[in-house]
Amino acid sequence: MTNPIRPDERPANPHFSSGPCSKRPGYSLNNLQGAMLGRSHRAPPAKAKLKQAIDQTRNLLGIPEDYLIGIVPASDTGAMEMAIWSLIGARGVDVLVWESFGKGWASDVVSQLKVDDARVVEADYGNLPDLAQIDFDRDVIFAWNGTTSGVRVPNGDWIADQRGGLTLCDATSAVFAQALDWPKLDVVTFSWQKVMGGEAQHGMLVLSPRAVERLESYQPPWPMPKIFRLTKSGKLIAGIFEGATINTPSMLCVEDYLDALSWAAEEGGAKALMARSDANAAAIAKWVEQTSWVDFLAERPETRSNTSVCLKFVDPEVTALEAGEQSAFAKKMTSLLNDEKVAFDIGSYRDAPPGLRIWAGATIETSDIEALMPWLDWAFATVRADMATAA
Repeated sequence: MTNPIRPDERPANPHFSSGPCSKRPGYSLNNLQGAMLGRSHRAPPAKAKLKQAIDQTRNLLGIPEDYLIGIVPASDTGAMEMAIWSLIGARGVDVLVWESFGKGWASDVVSQLKVDDARVVEADYGNLPDLAQIDFDRDVIFAWNGTTSGVRVPNGDWIADQRGGLTLCDATSAVFAQALDWPKLDVVTFSWQKVMGGEAQHGMLVLSPRAVERLESYQPPWPMPKIFRLTKSGKLIAGIFEGATINTPSMLCVEDYLDALSWAAEEGGAKALMARSDANAAAIAKWVEQTSWVDFLAERPETRSNTSVCLKFVDPEVTALEAGEQSAFAKKMTSLLNDEKVAFDIGSYRDAPPGLRIWAGATIETSDIEALMPWLDWAFATVRADMATAA
């Protein structure tokens, strides 16, 4: 058997990780010269930078003026857990699970907070749960885009306009790349290190007026860690949403996020970022249509992510392998690509079915996606040939 031919063209940027994601095109540390280093984050100039990050986020995403936006600790996880621990328990709750992070939110509700009236509505990797069975008189927790499954909700039409409960949406790999239906969402969380390619550990918490009303009228029955506290004496701590933070932020990371926001505005705003992500996903889809050994993990085209694109093996001889052997096959592929410095960190998430996960968000150039596809064919053929030789 002849050795597969190594492609000639390489991606100019091999960073296809799904988090932290690639920096924007043209990024340089020299762009961060305005960072408020060595200053208190409560000093007026530093606080102004934090407020600027909030204001530019609102403008870029079109977040309604009566929604509050805060910078909170511990990335999207911190923002989402802050919301869950502060708001859940006032009424029944439905948690939608179709990938790893949704399962984590379900564990918070069921195992940690032990909410009596909790229902987990679950689907296997590759599918969405039955959205028609969701009861919006209850609180509803879900991810807009399943980062580890590549499955997203197609839109917000399934969410009731008139609802008794709150909707809590983990949007960390959707926001800036997919059109969120803001009036349908009462709590939205995300982080800087996903679609915008920012640095880690800082989360964004967006609250609707209904969510603020819940915060000021409901006291959870469990102890609340200081880092989660959004109210004091029954009133919202307004400073969190005006540039003050619960704990000390990295002003270098703030400057990095401001750089990404400025780039996004120069590109044409949120619609331009969505178009970039769509073009990247379309390039992958075109290749998948022409490739016999791979398919999308997402079963339905309308639910396929345009950011965290997850792929599964469909080659009969690979799918005949045990799950552990399939994982080893995928690892050999990703190791080859890493060694060639054409794609870093594109293995599927550890809890997901064996396969590949390619970040196609707005900071990725479509030309790099197109250059990567032949390398995937080469890596598959190389590992497949090795497997045949070993047999």
